[in-house]
Amino acid sequence: MNHSPAPRRLYQLPGSGHCHRIELMLALLGLDYETVDVDLQAGEQRRPEFLALNRLGQVPVLVDGELTLSDSNAILVYLAQRYAPDGGWLPQDPVAAAGLQRWFSLAASWLAYGPASARFQALVGRPIEERSLVQGRALFGFMEAELADGRDWLMAGARPSLADVSLYSYSSQAALGGLPLDPYPQVRAWLARVEALPGFIPFQDHL
Repeated sequence: MNHSPAPRRLYQLPGSGHCHRIELMLALLGLDYETVDVDLQAGEQRRPEFLALNRLGQVPVLVDGELTLSDSNAILVYLAQRYAPDGGWLPQDPVAAAGLQRWFSLAASWLAYGPASARFQALVGRPIEERSLVQGRALFGFMEAELADGRDWLMAGARPSLADVSLYSYSSQAALGGLPLDPYPQVRAWLARVEALPGFIPFQDHL
């Protein structure tokens, strides 16, 4: 009888930064996984078999043994706590934990409605909305000021955290959405540090 564990499986949309941040975290932790592409244009996210994994009909979804988990930042928290509790990815200090939550909130708001939205509009051939550009410039200005404090990572400390994983993907391709990073040298240096991490995998520049 085969008692080998079920493969860790990531249901994803290729080209989604929300999904890439999970792939990136899995790779940084050296965890084996397989991907299952979900064709959103064909409506696969609305099929009963997928809704059984996530009633919201959204990717990414991670299946890890008997656990099924959705929401990219929630999955990041799970992976860090489950597989690298001492890796510094998920701070336990109350002040640092609050700081991480702030970055998660920015990833779900300013990043999503700024650089991520502008990138999507450009890749599907739509005009880029000015409000996406305004939001993106505000985010990168904030990140530039935070990093200008002499830190290497978005949160103070000698090691990267989940904040860096959560913000990396869409930030790295901001230029595709009309948000060049030339005015933000600290942000560009931070992206390079993330890309130099062992196990790093790049984010594809197409949908």
